Amino acid sequence: MPILKKRSFSIAGHRTSIALEPEFWKVLEEQAYAERMPLAGLVARVDASRGERPLASALRVYALMRAVAQSTGPL
Repeated sequence: MPILKKRSFSIAGHRTSIALEPEFWKVLEEQAYAERMPLAGLVARVDASRGERPLASALRVYALMRAVAQSTGPL
């Protein structure tokens, strides 16, 4: 069973906690750093564009897309 790492953020004026595998957090942190923005800003951006998908799922998909793009070039 994978170990999840939980983090809390303020998004759109409310607090939320998100539990993801450390590997996903690493990709998200690297992307936020590359874009010179706080991790909370990146999470808020994904939240704003996720549609009906749960936030944790949207973050996993975003991290997967970034990891694939880094390894193979732009999607």
